[in-house]
Amino acid sequence: MEADVPLNQEGPAAARQRKIIHIDMDAFYASVEQRDNPELRDKPVAVGGSRERGVVAAASYEARRFGVRSAMPSVTAKRQCPDLIFVKPRFEVYKAISQQIREIFAEHTPIIEPLSLDEAYLDVTENLQSIPLARDIALAIRAKIKTETGLNASAGISYNKFLAKLASDHRKPNGQYVISPEMGPAFVETLPVGKFHGIGPATAAKFNALGIRTGLDIRNQTLAFLEANFGKSGTYYYWISRGIDERPVRANRIRKSVGAENTFFEDLNDFATMATALTPLVDKVSRHCETTGNRGRTVTLKIKFFDFEIMSRSRSTEVPVGTRDDLNRAAIQLLKSVMPLPKPVRLLGVSLSSLQRNDDEAEQLGLQI
Repeated sequence: MEADVPLNQEGPAAARQRKIIHIDMDAFYASVEQRDNPELRDKPVAVGGSRERGVVAAASYEARRFGVRSAMPSVTAKRQCPDLIFVKPRFEVYKAISQQIREIFAEHTPIIEPLSLDEAYLDVTENLQSIPLARDIALAIRAKIKTETGLNASAGISYNKFLAKLASDHRKPNGQYVISPEMGPAFVETLPVGKFHGIGPATAAKFNALGIRTGLDIRNQTLAFLEANFGKSGTYYYWISRGIDERPVRANRIRKSVGAENTFFEDLNDFATMATALTPLVDKVSRHCETTGNRGRTVTLKIKFFDFEIMSRSRSTEVPVGTRDDLNRAAIQLLKSVMPLPKPVRLLGVSLSSLQRNDDEAEQLGLQI
């Protein structure tokens, strides 16, 4: 979740109460494969490459019981689940089904903000079918998705995007949950900071190091304290800890950059280990570009040290980065440019910005991160 939305320090402006639905398809890519191949049903399935440097793009719920997760190296996934079945991705199928689902959304509202092929926000404050309750709209959407695609979707319903996202995670799979305005602040205050959408492992660790473990703990901090420790994101954390999020659902959102990052269980020190750790990050960014037909001109390497200090290096090119190998080569060159590093590294990230549509390759497909 982005934390760059400006919020008035005196409090967000009063506005009409929104009705927002967050729809999230359940194990989308893996569920499509199980739908289309009966032999895969009720079995642990991973969509992605099984090779040594492969990465899990999606895991079925049967696989998740063994701890298999998206973005996990395939060798790790196979170690955790020896019976795991790897399936080659069929990106053109996933994209076609995603379009079917968005057409169902559009029957209810034109205000749709896709986050990926399998996830979107809908503003149904005013809806095209004049259904008074947002929960009934969510039920209708989920039922039609099931009828037309054979797939399950979960939904979260609330008065803002932050809480709608939390709500959709609350009753997965194949469920929905409503967080009303009366419930919002209490729901947030019991939530561990690591469960806040948009707070990753590194930020959660920083909160915990400051003795802040729950939404209530965040709420008990002053705005000045949060801004001093978390920069502009501190303002965002201040308001969401109170159940307040004034970001609108943005129809036809244009993505300007795509990135992936990973926080490591143990700090990294040497070049070879860090170069290897960049591989799955480059793979994710590359798959997004294949999905959308986008290419970018600026590659950025993000490095976060063990003490949370952040360094970044960027390189722009006249010609958009065209292939996965080009992106990997640029990321490695950026890493070489900062070696040797002064401190151990806890996080690496790779991003591609200045995105533009590549019409000649628009039909190429892949995974949205």
